[in-house]
Amino acid sequence: MTATPAIETARLMLRPLRIEDFDAYAQHMADPESARFLGGAQSRTVAWRGFTQIAGPWQLLGYSMFSVVLKASGEWIGRVGPWVPEGWPGTEVGWGIVRAHCNRGYATEAAAATIQWAFDQLGWHEVIHAIDPENRASQAVARKLGSRNRGPGRLPPPYEHSVVDIWGQTRAQWAARAVR
Repeated sequence: MTATPAIETARLMLRPLRIEDFDAYAQHMADPESARFLGGAQSRTVAWRGFTQIAGPWQLLGYSMFSVVLKASGEWIGRVGPWVPEGWPGTEVGWGIVRAHCNRGYATEAAAATIQWAFDQLGWHEVIHAIDPENRASQAVARKLGSRNRGPGRLPPPYEHSVVDIWGQTRAQWAARAVR
């Protein structure tokens, strides 16, 4: 694993968060629709805490969610990637894309690249996605990735009252897919 990993896809650059990403991140988390399934709309000060919670594991663990940046423009459009907070129900690859850039395949493109990276670089044996049962868009992304709904899951405090289904697949199931 490199000190500052980056993944390039056809349209995207995935890299660790940078301080210059914060304004776009804070706007994303202030948007009630974009943040609906990410804990709800947040003030800038609360968004800062979330931002640093994503940035910190890069230093401590060598991985975390990547910033999703459009190669064509350099615009920050979301965060996608490995997410395993203490007490989490498994090794997750999650996603959150700015509303103006939804429904363009960016979440699927970025998540596929980071799932492959997690299997190759982190040695994960499975990947999950904790998805609210009402979040049809994320369910569609999970299906496109080849994940299946494994049933209800439980998140650790302070999220223990959140209703989620655990979607996922094993490394072998991922490798067996014909198209990624």
